[in-house]
Amino acid sequence: MLDLAIIGGGPAGLTAGMYATRGGLKSVVMFEKGLPGGQITSSSEIENYPGIAEEVTGMELMEPWPKQCMKFGLKHEMKEVVRVSKKDDIFEILLSGDEKVEAKSVIVATGSTPRRSNVKGEDKFFGRGVSTCATCDGFFYKNKEVAVLGGGDTALEEALFLANICSKVYLIHRRDEFRASPVTVEKVKKCDKIELILNSQVEEIVGDNMGVTGVKVVNKDGQKRELEVPGIFVFVGMDVNNSILKDENGNFICEVNESGNVVVNLKMHTSVDGLFAAGDIRIDAMKQVVCAAGDGAVAGIQALEYVNH
Repeated sequence: MLDLAIIGGGPAGLTAGMYATRGGLKSVVMFEKGLPGGQITSSSEIENYPGIAEEVTGMELMEPWPKQCMKFGLKHEMKEVVRVSKKDDIFEILLSGDEKVEAKSVIVATGSTPRRSNVKGEDKFFGRGVSTCATCDGFFYKNKEVAVLGGGDTALEEALFLANICSKVYLIHRRDEFRASPVTVEKVKKCDKIELILNSQVEEIVGDNMGVTGVKVVNKDGQKRELEVPGIFVFVGMDVNNSILKDENGNFICEVNESGNVVVNLKMHTSVDGLFAAGDIRIDAMKQVVCAAGDGAVAGIQALEYVNH
């Protein structure tokens, strides 16, 4: 019987484990099927994490985290979690291979995954000119031209953010109307730094050994155009990694919103006592390492209090 099971080994999960074990919980296991570190380890440049003055890669940023977070007793098991359920006051964690573990409390920190557009060249240049986070990578294109792919709220909001940094933003959308809120659409249309390329799709992302050098675009009439840009930001949706919170019938065991993000309060409590959610999986997450770590700290402290009381 574990005091706490943590599912996910990114910044939120690691920090939660550190705070829970340092606070006194004796049996805390973090289930992460890969190496700890999370999605941020694939980022090529980070310069906005507090206390890290020099520019580092995501891998360099996360390298010391596991050692620090595990020195108080957190254990890492490289196993895949299939499902979380609760009976009476005890949680059951089903692992691959039909192995089962019981725990008094659970923190889910499985995050979300940016959806890929499946455009030719996207995978090849991901992290070298292809990005899914304007807040993370926008500054590297200061006073340069960039492209944004997408037509929802996130794409338009990020285009507006980039317009404050870049000399020009090409906003590419496959339809002639946006799916974003009218207020955001109006702001985008009024921004003289944003050029709308509608009824169009990205045919290919091209580049060299250094990274992206351009984006090939084709409209619905077959007319082609190449944008000479060093970067493209892809915002075609997020896949919330919430499958472990579904029961055998496919129903969620806790409250989620229409996008599948877990509903929590300011203390990371879900609608199920003893079940907490932290990081990108929760509602209104900012999708920044420092925010995920903060969530993890809160969740770890709350799990500690829940088990002790």
